[in-house]
Amino acid sequence: MNAQPIAPDPWIEFLKTVDTPTLANAIELLKLRPHNQGFTPLQIRCLFPELGRMCGYAVTAQVETMTDMGKLDRGVFTELYRAVDASPKPAVIVLQEIGGYPDYAAHCGEVMATFFTRLGAVGLVSDCGVRDIPEVRALGFRYFARGAVASHAYFRIAKPGVPVQICGLVVRPGDVLHGDENGLLLIPNEAREGLAAAVEKVRTSERKLMEHVRSADFSIDKFSWDKVE
Repeated sequence: MNAQPIAPDPWIEFLKTVDTPTLANAIELLKLRPHNQGFTPLQIRCLFPELGRMCGYAVTAQVETMTDMGKLDRGVFTELYRAVDASPKPAVIVLQEIGGYPDYAAHCGEVMATFFTRLGAVGLVSDCGVRDIPEVRALGFRYFARGAVASHAYFRIAKPGVPVQICGLVVRPGDVLHGDENGLLLIPNEAREGLAAAVEKVRTSERKLMEHVRSADFSIDKFSWDKVE
């Protein structure tokens, strides 16, 4: 494991200064994908909004929780941990359930979160549940999931390092994810050029509109979009 201090990533540091909805609006301005793509539905909840925004590079795996498929292979867990260690930092773990009964599946708890934190991850995204809520909150490790489940059942890593699907959002290893209390967003690689300017354009436009609506001169009868765009 690399124990050397990791220099801040300027791209990630910039993204952390922006809330998720503003980034979504800025990506729309860049016309990089359809407006109905690139984010998770309301089922994926930010469980620790008090920890602030999560942003990092995806480390992915498919997992299976409820079926007893024989002896547990801990070597595959080590493969996932090595992938986190080798990932650009900060890392975000993304786990997709491929077995049945996903409402019973808990994909992470205090032990795994401690491993992930030690290896440079700042949070985890699951299309199912997580557990050890107070302990993981105390670690400062962010959870984006559908809720909490008490038991890990037969949890096993099936395939690390493969594309996964989280409630319709396809995430590939190395993708940049950004999330806050509003939800989770995938940042396209193509957005590196132009996103900062698009964010400023969104902020300026919204500020101008809200200042006008809040002013004493505002009247819906006299309102024109031309005045604020």
